[in-house]
Amino acid sequence: MKRDIHPDYQPVVIADASTGHEFLTRSTATSTDMVDWIDGNRYPRITVDVTSESHPFYTGVARVADVAGRVERFRRRYPNHGRA
Repeated sequence: MKRDIHPDYQPVVIADASTGHEFLTRSTATSTDMVDWIDGNRYPRITVDVTSESHPFYTGVARVADVAGRVERFRRRYPNHGRA
């Protein structure tokens, strides 16, 4: 690895804007907004719109498209399409 070309990789607190959930991780991103963490240290806080705490895929509220219903509706609308 080349020296002095990589950004600093430091601990940061990620805050979910929609749920208020915060967690400590490491990142190259920085912020001027600082927060006192439960371990007694101050870390930069980065606020994001979506995290695993609020994303529909991870929370289990993701909607699955009704593909079977769409296929049946297509077949009712076009009964002779694709059939020899």
